[in-house]
Amino acid sequence: MAGNFYSVACPDCENEQIVFGKAATEVACAVCGHQLATPTGGEAAIEGEITDTVEAR
Repeated sequence: MAGNFYSVACPDCENEQIVFGKAATEVACAVCGHQLATPTGGEAAIEGEITDTVEAR
């Protein structure tokens, strides 16, 4: 599977959450419910600051 996982800081509550860069569904913050990622048919539109790229082995 091609794609990256990102650690994203929620703009509302600063919670950091792992989000798949090609998310096929909407991803909400687990703490406050703010929408962090919206599918676009390719790379997801990520709202919030990407703090790190998480590499899978």
